[in-house]
Amino acid sequence: MKAVVYDQFKSTPKLLEVDKPSAPEHGVVIEVKASGVCRSDWHGWMGHDRDIVTPHVPGHEFAGIISSVGEQVEQWTVGQRVTTPFISGCGACPECNTGNQQVCLNQTQPGFTHWGSFAEYVAVDHADVNLVDIPESMSFVTAASLGCRFATAFRAVVDQGKVQSGDWVSIFGCGGVGLSAIMIAKALGARVIAVDINPKALSKAEELGAEHLINANELPDVVTHIVELTEYGCDVSIDALGSKITCQQGINSLKRRGKQIQIGLMAGDDAQTQLPLGDMIYKEIEFIGSHGMQAHRYAMMFEMIQSGQLAPEKLLQGTITLTESIDALITLDSKVDAGILVIDQFY
Repeated sequence: MKAVVYDQFKSTPKLLEVDKPSAPEHGVVIEVKASGVCRSDWHGWMGHDRDIVTPHVPGHEFAGIISSVGEQVEQWTVGQRVTTPFISGCGACPECNTGNQQVCLNQTQPGFTHWGSFAEYVAVDHADVNLVDIPESMSFVTAASLGCRFATAFRAVVDQGKVQSGDWVSIFGCGGVGLSAIMIAKALGARVIAVDINPKALSKAEELGAEHLINANELPDVVTHIVELTEYGCDVSIDALGSKITCQQGINSLKRRGKQIQIGLMAGDDAQTQLPLGDMIYKEIEFIGSHGMQAHRYAMMFEMIQSGQLAPEKLLQGTITLTESIDALITLDSKVDAGILVIDQFY
């Protein structure tokens, strides 16, 4: 099969012919029809993920058709249209047994623990736990765009943040995750404040329903402005970027008993962020991590998409070829375009 492979971290990947994966006994092989290009793939290419061993094929947001099935798989057959969360649960550990496959103790992740979906085929473990049937009305491109950024934002807003109609919600970082969170929070009736430094991203945020836009380059005192806008502070703050600054600003802009939902990966020095614990205790602020979403929670997300409450296709920046994904991956951190790129040509 054709696949994008990098031999060393930070080295330019190449399009190569490599061996097609075999289906694990409990898993499947999927013929990839669409694969998103995500900032997490860039983090992996940079060497920020300890699970990756080179040579490596990136890609963890994908949709396609089952091409082969392992002997232990009971619920899936060749030819079905499927997608999957970017985290594959084992189905047997204590977390999986309580329905929390997104924090499985024995999780695998295509594109991280093993080769991913910047390829014509990709293997998925424990298919009966992790696969999701794609509605016939949904395109592969849309389904692939849900796998990491949109699904992660959905769980952060709905399950972790428990956002309600009328809530003030601040969202820091208007990339794929942040823009998805804006759309979802707005659909739930929240009043959304979008914070970024990219005018194009903020314009997209407004298009998707953000009520107030804050360019942090032009308005350095973000916290004071948010508190003034909301009178008491936000009910929920979502850090979709992952930095010391956005994390601290989010916490400080919350009302008493507010919730800070941390989605953005805190890499390098940002991983050692100091939190204002005194104020958090005094104000009873909740700090909640949010990492992916379980396959069994896709049903509600699909219902909102099919009813027209959510329109993830509005987040699509464009589609590209497998060859073009190389440049898209290595320049991802420097691009200022807002929206999601999806690979849909693999020949």
